[in-house]
Amino acid sequence: MVALWIVLAVVVVAALAATVLVFRRRGRVAGGEPTQPAAPPPAAPVTEERPVAEAPAPVAAPALPTMKDRLGRARGLFSGLRAVRSRSAVEAATWEELEETLLRADVGVATSGALLADLRRRAKAGEVTGGGQLLDALRADLVDLLEVEERWDAASDGELSATGGQVPPADEEVVAPVGRSLRFDGRPGTVDVWLFVGVNGVGKTTTVGKVARQQAAAGRSVLLAAADTFRAAAGEQLATWAERTGCEIVRGAEGGDPSAIVFDAVQRASARGNDLVLADTAGRLHTKVNLVEELKKIRRVADRDPGRVTEVLLVLDATTGQNGLVQARQFTEAVAVTGVVLTKLDGTAKGGVVIAVQRELGLPVKLVGLGEGADDLVPFDPAQFVDALLG
Repeated sequence: MVALWIVLAVVVVAALAATVLVFRRRGRVAGGEPTQPAAPPPAAPVTEERPVAEAPAPVAAPALPTMKDRLGRARGLFSGLRAVRSRSAVEAATWEELEETLLRADVGVATSGALLADLRRRAKAGEVTGGGQLLDALRADLVDLLEVEERWDAASDGELSATGGQVPPADEEVVAPVGRSLRFDGRPGTVDVWLFVGVNGVGKTTTVGKVARQQAAAGRSVLLAAADTFRAAAGEQLATWAERTGCEIVRGAEGGDPSAIVFDAVQRASARGNDLVLADTAGRLHTKVNLVEELKKIRRVADRDPGRVTEVLLVLDATTGQNGLVQARQFTEAVAVTGVVLTKLDGTAKGGVVIAVQRELGLPVKLVGLGEGADDLVPFDPAQFVDALLG
């Protein structure tokens, strides 16, 4: 009997324990699992305060090269005269040194003789007594010679068409100052045309490109005429310059008529309102009659309305020396050159041809090339040139 009660008691305790366990589980299901505290929101990103970078200062335009910096070879030829300055008297040996220096510098026999004759006259008159005065007198003579700027004004010459491009005799022409600056009339309804002439290899196409760059920078609307149809690379070279400078270009087929290209360029410039046409021409030997005749034709065509030729620029290589003077004379007789562009004056050039061209032909040197850079084509300054030579 006692055993029976013990079993019953165990069953009752087990039932009570099972009941309690069931109620606990139901409570958990109804109330859910205890929630974890919510994670705090992520912190906002911190923006680092950095100092604002200042705009870079504008880059100054490169300074134009000076003749004193670039005429090393030419200045070296005149360096021997520096010893003359300290001499108290002008002796026979001094005259010999001076003559030799002028000839070695490619000034030429005629021009050297004229300079020496004037200096001897002044020495005889007592105006020049010592070496210093002699060099000062030479400097003054050279500057005066280079500043003479009168010649036949081919650009305003009405007889050129009738004479086939020949310069009229002096008594039929009006002497007018050409000036050393590049002539641009800018007349309404008229297109200024600048022709570039010369033999092969002097740098005509490069010169045209550099002048186009300068004129475009000055605010003029420029059109290039690739009238050198004989040299295969000339058109491509000028097209590259047109792209660099933002200028328009008129080209023709290789071996085509250069006069037709110049004509088309002038007509297009007039229609589109361009101010200036720069015409590159084929390099030609000044002794070849047929090529020179073709150049005369280009000159006549370019001067027809609405075109007006205001510059005929002869491009010379300064390293050719006195041969450049021969070229200048022949081209002047053919197309009435108005000015000279002297390239490659730096380096091995002697420079004296500048003086010879100015004195013997009256042609003003308007531009000189002092290097290969785009900004190395600069206006010619007589005083700066003489100072560079004599130191």
